[in-house]
Amino acid sequence: MPTLDKKEVEEIALLARVHLEPHELEMMQEELGAILEHFTTLASVDTTNVQPMTHAVPMDLRLRADEAYGSLTVAEALRAAPTKNDELFIVPAIITERGE
Repeated sequence: MPTLDKKEVEEIALLARVHLEPHELEMMQEELGAILEHFTTLASVDTTNVQPMTHAVPMDLRLRADEAYGSLTVAEALRAAPTKNDELFIVPAIITERGE
């Protein structure tokens, strides 16, 4: 069974921005190992003569014609804006200076 050591599980949790308690680390180590084992099983299947596919069920995508439409005027675009200034949307600041 492919296994991950605790250090690898901690790194995966860090990358996923997930905090794991020590007992959760052990549980996750087992669960991720089981997932890797499934991938090992899948990798051992001979797919030499299997055509690649994008979906398990054959399907045809219906495409519509690509047609150009007119744009909104500035007044139309701003009509439902809760806050505006002349021809601009006013939105709350999300990037602030350090220390604010």
